[in-house]
Amino acid sequence: MATRKPISLIKGQGGAGQTWPAEPTRFTDEHIDPFLLWCVQQGSSDITWQTDRPVYNEISGKLFPGTFRPMDGADMAIVLQKIYGPEAQARLAGGDDLDVSYEIRPDRYKRYRFRVNITAILSKGRDAAQITMRVLPSEPPTMEALGIEEDIINNWAPRQGMVVITGPTGSGKTTLLASGCRMLLERRHGCGKMLTYEAPIEFTYDTIHSPHSVVAQTEIPRHLPTFAHGVRNALRRKPNIILVGEARDRETISAAIEAGQTGHAVYTTTHTTGVAATIRRMISSFEPEERAERAYALMETLRMVVTQALVPKVGGGRVGVREWMVFNDIVREKLLDMDYNLWTAEIQRMIPNYGRTLNKSATMLFEAGTIERRWYLTLTQAAGAT
Repeated sequence: MATRKPISLIKGQGGAGQTWPAEPTRFTDEHIDPFLLWCVQQGSSDITWQTDRPVYNEISGKLFPGTFRPMDGADMAIVLQKIYGPEAQARLAGGDDLDVSYEIRPDRYKRYRFRVNITAILSKGRDAAQITMRVLPSEPPTMEALGIEEDIINNWAPRQGMVVITGPTGSGKTTLLASGCRMLLERRHGCGKMLTYEAPIEFTYDTIHSPHSVVAQTEIPRHLPTFAHGVRNALRRKPNIILVGEARDRETISAAIEAGQTGHAVYTTTHTTGVAATIRRMISSFEPEERAERAYALMETLRMVVTQALVPKVGGGRVGVREWMVFNDIVREKLLDMDYNLWTAEIQRMIPNYGRTLNKSATMLFEAGTIERRWYLTLTQAAGAT
């Protein structure tokens, strides 16, 4: 059968339930970019390629097939080669998962970017692969566009110390972090020198007008091997702001604490849910004999913790539901006078006075008719478990 000519982003039509009208009998290099552009036009937030399955678009949190035909091994080999390069299959066979960014420029004025994860899987008894592509906006959204609460905005820019954004995978942590960076850049006097260390780089700030700021983005491990290396590198470059994509291991958390203690504003993320659980998890990353010292150093450095979940909105789209707590001088002094093993319970009691609980945020959204009852119950039950 002859291959149908791919359609362009501009001419493509259809809806969430429709597969790609230009789907070929066999994917080649020339089909991949037009197909991805079509997916973006459908409103897809994530595109999933998987051996022996159709390609799926995630639209407002729900999966829709983007192709009629399942992808076989030959199709996937073409996609892997196009998105990552000729060594992709060898690296997957060696036990690596691959994180990269991918970009399409249909003309000189437009750019479409994707965050990509490639992971080896088993399908029908054979080694196979799954490729997850997160669609990235051309520039970070504003905090106002995301509906970020005023209390979070007002406490986003400490002179020094650490702001931690938490939540499960896919909860919009990176988007929230990028919107906060945009706000800092767009301030009247800018933000000075901002250094970011990300894996991979998702949002860029090329279109943000900020004459009194300079942003340098470093990709881990492309430019430096680890996030901890990144923080140590930053301390030699006289920055005002350091963004660390993830603080999930002892070495990176220690480096971020050190940066916060030496006069820098540090922003980072972790895969935790709940303010109190975040503090507990960060402390538990250290060896038992050093936990007390590191716990008090962490508390001296913390300025705010924000945890976020994304849930479907009534009528389509998704909304961020947030719990946060501001660690001001009063909070830090009270906690530093306590045994760190008692912090979890005490922080849980303090959240309503110095922030807002996830339960309260979910209740407000439910009563406003923004989210359905089932999501309200899911969030409040999860909040009660933390």
